[in-house]
Amino acid sequence: MASGFFALLDDIAALMDDVAVLSKVTTKKTAGILGDDLAVNAEKASGFVSSRELPVLWAITKGSFFNKLIILPIAFLLSAFLPKAITIILVLGGIHLAFEGAEKIYEYVVPHKQPVAAKIPVTEVPSEAAILDVEKSKVKSAIITDFILSVEIVIIALGAVLEQTLLIQIMVVSIVAIIATVGVYGIVALIVRMDDFGLKLVAKSNGAGFMHGFGTILVNALPYVIKSLSVIGTIALLLVSGGIFAHNIDFFHHVLVSWPAIIREFLIGLAIGILAVVIFKFVLWLVGRIRG
Repeated sequence: MASGFFALLDDIAALMDDVAVLSKVTTKKTAGILGDDLAVNAEKASGFVSSRELPVLWAITKGSFFNKLIILPIAFLLSAFLPKAITIILVLGGIHLAFEGAEKIYEYVVPHKQPVAAKIPVTEVPSEAAILDVEKSKVKSAIITDFILSVEIVIIALGAVLEQTLLIQIMVVSIVAIIATVGVYGIVALIVRMDDFGLKLVAKSNGAGFMHGFGTILVNALPYVIKSLSVIGTIALLLVSGGIFAHNIDFFHHVLVSWPAIIREFLIGLAIGILAVVIFKFVLWLVGRIRG
């Protein structure tokens, strides 16, 4: 009995060791999506009244957990009964990521008209109900965006452990999903409150000294942090998508094989992304001509 009990403990320890190692590897593979997720949510969670930033972020975080409760069981069922679907969804997700990355570059490089915002009379003070409606709309938009990114995170994580047993898949992907939610929204909370923390330091500094200087830096750095996260997220999107194509489509196994992996995967992702943007723009143009 004792030997059987200790053998069971040994098996559990070995299983947890495998799960820990695979979780680390899988988290690295989803880092690109996490970077984009961080950039997107930092942008969506900013711009609110200071007292409402954390409640809004908490509402989005709860929505993110609910998203993953929907996505995870479906992903595990596909893995158990239709594993080829995971690869197909992974490649489709890679095309979507490449498109997003290339489109961001296109919007930055190619001049285009910005939509004209509706003019709101400056003398009109919005009611509390109107403010809450706008807040709910932004939270809903953020949760929908999180759902798309969560699907990509779960599928990429699942694709990394597809050859493992179903138990290990469930444990590893669930851990990655929790890390993705807690980690991303925890960092977003720190980012959106960075300027408020800086203002508090400035207020306590009596206008001079280290606290004043550091607080001023934090206040001024917030917009640059969000912009830099957007740039990092764009690069990460192309790298992750290129890695998906390189590892899951035989043709890309033999493309630029002598080049460093990071450059190779970035160029593959960029090429697919540019092609996706061209097709998308052409379809929009064609639809416009047919309707016109």
